[in-house]
Amino acid sequence: MSEAALEEVSVLSSIYCGEGEYQLIQQSADNGLVVQIRTAVGEMRRVEVSLLFHLPPLYPVCPPDISVSSPLLSREQCQNIRQKLLEQAAALPQEPMVHQLVACLQQSGEVIEEEKGGEEEEQVKEREEEEWTAVLLLDHIRSRSRYIKLLERWTQQLHLTGTLLLGRPILVILQGTRPDIKEFCRLLRTVKVDVDSSGRKCKERMMKILCETPSSSSSKHGPPGLTVKENQSVSELTAAFQEINMTELYQQILPLLTD
Repeated sequence: MSEAALEEVSVLSSIYCGEGEYQLIQQSADNGLVVQIRTAVGEMRRVEVSLLFHLPPLYPVCPPDISVSSPLLSREQCQNIRQKLLEQAAALPQEPMVHQLVACLQQSGEVIEEEKGGEEEEQVKEREEEEWTAVLLLDHIRSRSRYIKLLERWTQQLHLTGTLLLGRPILVILQGTRPDIKEFCRLLRTVKVDVDSSGRKCKERMMKILCETPSSSSSKHGPPGLTVKENQSVSELTAAFQEINMTELYQQILPLLTD
C-alpha cells in the first residue's frame, strides 16, 4: 500500500477523534486499507451515516470503493449517496481524498431526511452551533514566522478564536464550532507548515489533541484570529489559562503535559 494512504489514515484518526467516529477495520499489503467513518449529514446534520472506505493497494491512483449505511435512510437512499460519492471520487485528482468526500457529503444537503418537528430542528441547530474548545500540543516550531502566519490565516478563515502559547510546552487553544476546529486540525496535519532539521518544508505530524470539549459559559471567546503569548515558566502558563478563564481546563490537561 502507498505511503500516501498510510499517512492519510493517520490524519483521519486525528480529524475524526470523537467516540465511534473513526475505526481502522483492515490493513493488508494485499488488500489495502478499510476505514469506517461515522458522521452526521444533511442540511441540519440530523442523519447519522456510516461510511466504509476500501482503499486498494494502488490508492490514490485508484479511487476507493465505498459502502454507505444508516438506520434512518432506506437502502435506495444509501445507494444513491454511494453512487454520488463514487462519481465524485472518480472526478477528483489522484490524491488522498477520503476527508474531502466526507466533507462534501456533510455540506451537500441532498440527503433525504425524515420529517421531524420544528422543536427538534431547533435543538439540533443549537447543538451544531455550540461553541467548543480544543487544546493542541505541538512538538516544535522551527520556521516561526511561517508557522504563525498560517495559524493566523486559518483562525481568521474558520472564524476561530486561537491562542498560541510559545514555550515548553507549545500549546494552541481553539474556540469555535466543532466542524471548524476539525478543519483546522486537518489543515495543520496536511499542509507543510514548518521545516525539518535540513530546512525542507514539512507537515505537522506530531501534533496531539489533548482535549476537545464544549466551551464553558465562563470562558472568554474573543473575535476570530490568533493571539501569540510567550510562556517561560509554569506560573506564566498557568496565568495564561487563568486570563481566559480556563483554569479548570488547564488542570484537566496538566497530567498529559507531565507524561
